[in-house]
Amino acid sequence: MTAPAIGGSNPRDSVKYALILAISLFWGLNWPAVKTILTQVPPLSLRAVGFTAGAVLMLGAAKLAGHRLAVDRAERPALLLAGLCNVLIFNLCSAFAQTLMATSQAAIIAFTMPVWATLLAIPLLGERPGPRQIAGLACGLAGLGVLLGPEALSAPPAALLGPALMLIAAVSWAVGTIVMKGRVWRAHPTVIAGWQYVVCAVPMIAATALTEVRPALADLHGAVWVGFAWHIVCSICLAQALWYVTVRRLSVGEAAVSTLLIPVVGVSGAVVILGDPLTLRLALALALILTAVACVLGAGSKKNEDERAAVE
Repeated sequence: MTAPAIGGSNPRDSVKYALILAISLFWGLNWPAVKTILTQVPPLSLRAVGFTAGAVLMLGAAKLAGHRLAVDRAERPALLLAGLCNVLIFNLCSAFAQTLMATSQAAIIAFTMPVWATLLAIPLLGERPGPRQIAGLACGLAGLGVLLGPEALSAPPAALLGPALMLIAAVSWAVGTIVMKGRVWRAHPTVIAGWQYVVCAVPMIAATALTEVRPALADLHGAVWVGFAWHIVCSICLAQALWYVTVRRLSVGEAAVSTLLIPVVGVSGAVVILGDPLTLRLALALALILTAVACVLGAGSKKNEDERAAVE
């Protein structure tokens, strides 16, 4: 039997909370940052720059930290598949979607990801969500539904392209999360993320050179440069590596549902930075999502609970 933590606090819980708060801040504020960048930089160019910078910075940091840059042959197929889902498809679809719809709506649809990840984890990983996790998932989805509103049901077909792209992004992110969780990785998270950016940067550079006219650097506004700094350092590098650490530490259900805090930060950032209106609907949705996060952080999946009970 393990001894209870002094004062009822658990160091593992503290690490879990810190990881999720950091990721929520970095990825949440990335939504208004990317929207700002897209005012002057086309989507393919944005992703080509971001992926290339991410590859150089992540692998450079891993090298300086003394991590082995080579990836075992057995890990390469999973690394490639997770990279295509988590990095290429998600980022490409989300960039184009933000040119077609409001940033707050795009963020909302992206974070239907917990639904797909939790459902896919049941047959693929054998996870069984616990009661509090299910309640948190339901509450979080209710919050996302409130944010999206009934307008989506009456939108014309032409207006559904943006939401459709974000739905593809959400499902792709869920599949990538399942792939990352489905094996024990020997490679360090910074190495994994770095090589995934390498794989995804190559087609983006080629596509950009063939299809887009890039703006002159001297023409970029200061806000765009600030957006690029946040996007590359905080989102591409820090958040991506921390997400892989989170996936390793938590069940897929915990990791996925806990991301519902990110749209809270993203929508709040859109209000403050982009001037989106603060409405009663928005406040209600944020309350529901925060309740969902509180539920899921206090409960693991049923499978994990059974495993911990067996160990103790």
